[in-house]
Amino acid sequence: MNTFEDFNIKKQLRKAIDELGFEKPTPIQQASYSPILGGFDFVGIAQTGTGKTIAYLLPILQDLKFSDQLQPRVLILAPTRELVIQIVEQVEILTPYLSVRVLGVYGGSNNIIGQKQALTQGVDVIVGTPRRLYDLALSNLLRLKSIKKLVIDEVDIMLDFGYKTQLKNIFEHLPAKRQNILFSATMTSYVDELTDGFLINPVKKTISISGTPLDNISQECYAVPNFYTKANLLKHLLEDKIEFSKVLIFVGTKVHADSLFEILNSESEISVIHSSKEQNHRTKSIEKFVDGTSRILIATDVIARGIDIEKITAVISFNTPLYPENYIHRIGRSGRAKQQGRSILFYTEKEMVLKEAIEGLMNYTIPISNIPEEVEISHQLIDDEKDKPIDEINISDKKSMTESGASFHKKSAKNSKAKTEKKSYNKTLKEKFKKPIRRGDKIQNMKKKKKK
Repeated sequence: MNTFEDFNIKKQLRKAIDELGFEKPTPIQQASYSPILGGFDFVGIAQTGTGKTIAYLLPILQDLKFSDQLQPRVLILAPTRELVIQIVEQVEILTPYLSVRVLGVYGGSNNIIGQKQALTQGVDVIVGTPRRLYDLALSNLLRLKSIKKLVIDEVDIMLDFGYKTQLKNIFEHLPAKRQNILFSATMTSYVDELTDGFLINPVKKTISISGTPLDNISQECYAVPNFYTKANLLKHLLEDKIEFSKVLIFVGTKVHADSLFEILNSESEISVIHSSKEQNHRTKSIEKFVDGTSRILIATDVIARGIDIEKITAVISFNTPLYPENYIHRIGRSGRAKQQGRSILFYTEKEMVLKEAIEGLMNYTIPISNIPEEVEISHQLIDDEKDKPIDEINISDKKSMTESGASFHKKSAKNSKAKTEKKSYNKTLKEKFKKPIRRGDKIQNMKKKKKK
C-alpha cells in the first residue's frame, strides 16, 4: 500500500485524510491497517513520530458503525494526561464527517463529576489513564462489558511506571471476547510478558529495531562528575541561543527536574513539567514551548511520552536513562519530519554502565566531547551522589559486594569488628516498642486462631 487510496476506507474518513494533507501512509500504518481491520490481536513496535496513533485509529474508525448506545465500544488506554488529550484530538480531526462520540478521562485538576456527566450522554470511544478509568468503572457509570476493542498505547511506559496492577483490574471488567491492540516505541520484557499473558496469537510488526539510531540525528556525550557540574555545563551550552533555539531536557526524577529548573531559571524562557505538576501548569508549559515563549522545556520520561512537538533543535539527556530503550525514545523527539536533529548525553562515572548498555543496544559508540575550560567543575554533591553509611547499604548491595569476584576477600574474624547478632525486622521492632507490632490486627489474629 503506497497511498491512502490503496486503503479500503469509507469516503468520510478519506475526505478527512485528504483535508489533513496526508498523502502516503507510514510503514507502521501500512503494516497495521489490514490485521487490525481483520480483527486480529496486534502488537505494533515503532519509534516515536512514525504515526502510531493514526495507525490504530484508521482501521478502528473504519470498522466502527453508528450506534446510539450509551456505553463505549472502544477503549484506549494511555499513560499520561497529555497523551490522552492528544489521542482525543486525533480522533476528532479524523471524524468531522462521522458521527463518533469520543471522551478523554484523566485525573488531576479535571473534575471527575464532569466526566461522569459526559458519560451519561453516551460515548463510542473512551480514552483514559488507567487509574481514572478504573475509578469510573467502579462507580458503575462506565460499564466496560460493551468494549469490543482495547488499545493500550505506549505500553512499555505504562508498565515501566507502575500501571501493571491497574491494567489487571481493568481487564477483569472487560469482556473475554474482544480485540486487543498494543502499540509501543520499544519492546521490553514487561511488554513480552503482557503480550503472552492476554493476547491470542497476535500479529506482531516491528517497523524498526528499537536500538537503531536515527540517521538524521547527531549524537555526542560528556563525561561529567556530578549533578552541579552537569548544571554548569548545561548553562554554558544553552548560552548559544541559535544552536539551542528549542531544547528538550530530560531528567530522571521529579526532584531533579525541580532542582534543575531553580538553577537555570534566571530568565522566563524555561518551563518544567512532571507528574506532580497540576494539569493547567503542564498544559501552559507545553503551549509556551510550542509557541516559542519558552526556549527550554525540562521534563521527565513518563510525561514526555505525551508530547508531540516539531522543530526541536536539540534533546539533552541530563541523566542517563535506566532503560536503554528510553534513550532511543528521547532522541527521537529531535530530527522529526526528516529535519536534522541533535542529541547530547551527560553521564557520570556511576552512569557509565547505563551508557554502555545504550551503545550496546544501538551497536554504536556515542562520540565523546570534552568539557569546555570555561565550565566550572563543582565538588558539591547532591544526596543521591553521596556515599551511603555502611548501615544504610541495603541487603542487595551487600550481596553484590560479597559476590563481586576473586578480588574481594572476606576479613578474618580477628580483623573484623565484633560480631553482632543478626535480628529480624519484627524482633527489632518488638524490642523497640516493647509490645507486639500487630496487636489488634484483625487479619493477624484470625490467622493465629486458624493455626490453633
